[in-house]
Amino acid sequence: MLSSIKKLLRPERAQQTLPAVPEGERYYVIGDIHGCLDHFAALADAIDADAADNAAYNTTVVLLGDLVDRGPDSAGVIAKAREWGEQRSLRFLAGNHEEMFLESFSDLEMLRHFVKHGGRETILSYGIPKKEYRELTLEELQDKIGEIVPQADRDFLASFEEMIIAGDYVFAHAGIDPSRPLDDQRRKDLLWIRERFLRSTEPLSHVIVHGHTIFEDVEDCGTRIGIDTGAFRTGILTALVLEGSARRTIQAVEKDGQIHIEKTEDK
Repeated sequence: MLSSIKKLLRPERAQQTLPAVPEGERYYVIGDIHGCLDHFAALADAIDADAADNAAYNTTVVLLGDLVDRGPDSAGVIAKAREWGEQRSLRFLAGNHEEMFLESFSDLEMLRHFVKHGGRETILSYGIPKKEYRELTLEELQDKIGEIVPQADRDFLASFEEMIIAGDYVFAHAGIDPSRPLDDQRRKDLLWIRERFLRSTEPLSHVIVHGHTIFEDVEDCGTRIGIDTGAFRTGILTALVLEGSARRTIQAVEKDGQIHIEKTEDK
């Protein structure tokens, strides 16, 4: 698998100009975490160590959204993200699962949708016993999450950005509407778009780094790079590292119940 990722990450050197982030900057862009705290913690440690190896770079970590749902410890992921953000430069992008979670506090139909798409695991991660969860009506569940989810966590998720531009790259959770300029993107597309973006062959002004859609390996299509490797399903959480025109990956990979760090190098 790693050899195929290496191949995908190496742009053709025949190109006249390779996309790059601003000089002197390094970005670590992390795909959808989805409640996988152990993977996230291991990857955060690996990124801290990697950044320390070359302190000359101004480093920024970007979380591409969907910190919550599906995996076992969304509450822990939120706590870790908040803590890590106090220690180094982190920027957070809103994902569709954060949006569903936040709307569930006031919209019963959204809560119904949320729990069917991984929200059950998020709610349980805040300490409610499974037996109690099963016995609650939808209305009672909405009252309950208002009690058990700290306002600080809700405010944190609500503060997430929609899009980040870094040199020749754009970071967005789901992607962009290829028919619209960057300054005219709609939130619903940045958080939810899929096929219109994935199937587009239109030239784009920037390379779009996105999550939202799971790929077996990092998928580099020239105009976009998908880095959601499905941590909750595959056991692989990916960070794309960008410095100058170079690209590489750091991955937290679960094997035989243990999480290992694997790296690829741009050559």
